[in-house]
Amino acid sequence: MKSTTDGKELEKAKSHIIVEIIHYVPNAVLSKTILKKTTGNVTVSSFDAGEELEEKHSPFDTYVQIIDGSAELIIDDSPFTLKLGEGIIIPAHTRHKFNANEQFKMISTTIKSGYENEN
Repeated sequence: MKSTTDGKELEKAKSHIIVEIIHYVPNAVLSKTILKKTTGNVTVSSFDAGEELEEKHSPFDTYVQIIDGSAELIIDDSPFTLKLGEGIIIPAHTRHKFNANEQFKMISTTIKSGYENEN
């Protein structure tokens, strides 16, 4: 598996079609940065069929939405199948991983601030 991340932000004040800013590459997972700030980031990713991301832990909540295809997401051993247009919040401090049973694209938003006000 090849995994590539583009750290450059998208051009500001210029419209785009989110599903078209990243393409599928055989045997690869690609990610493109939309916004990257110290308080959080927004990324769009494409997964070729058969690819997966290793299990991760994040200290922050992450919202993901499928923008093409469908994805299998496992959060703390609970499987979810997300279809086009569906989204889910991956809670902070949980184990999670993605499996591409088919090609899919997703947009993810991670928020790194505001936790100090939670009970």
